[in-house]
Amino acid sequence: MPHDASTHAHAHDSSPADTLARAERMCAERGERLTPIRAQILELLAKSPQPLGAYDLIEHISVDGAKRPAPITVYRALDFLLGQGLAHRIESKNAFVACDHAHGHSDVVVFLLCEKCGAAAEASGVEIGDRLAEVARNAGFAARGQFVEIAGECAACRAVTV
Repeated sequence: MPHDASTHAHAHDSSPADTLARAERMCAERGERLTPIRAQILELLAKSPQPLGAYDLIEHISVDGAKRPAPITVYRALDFLLGQGLAHRIESKNAFVACDHAHGHSDVVVFLLCEKCGAAAEASGVEIGDRLAEVARNAGFAARGQFVEIAGECAACRAVTV
């Protein structure tokens, strides 16, 4: 039975308002500016249970008759959010999610990706991260980030198929 992620519990740990408040606080502490377009994109990512690509974001922004932003504007905002640790890029989907976890740059980020509904959730992987860091160190490699993507079925999709 096909369904979409809107029938599921939200994949984020924080509300979009909490995510924006955290972003504003972090930017202020760092002397950075959360411009209106950056905030709007972060809010769209925080509201979506599914990762969104740049062109998905453009469509969402222009849906209510608002001026359609140029792709470069959206990509620059995404680059800023990624650089500040406020969003993550899911490589396999070439899409983005809001980050609602307070983790360091060396922490591993585990993405749980539902193959049925497309929902994405972020989980902590401290033990995995420690082991991956050890593997990298033993190979003489300095990792700049650790991301693991796990594909499968979320609890809501499994409940539908049972």
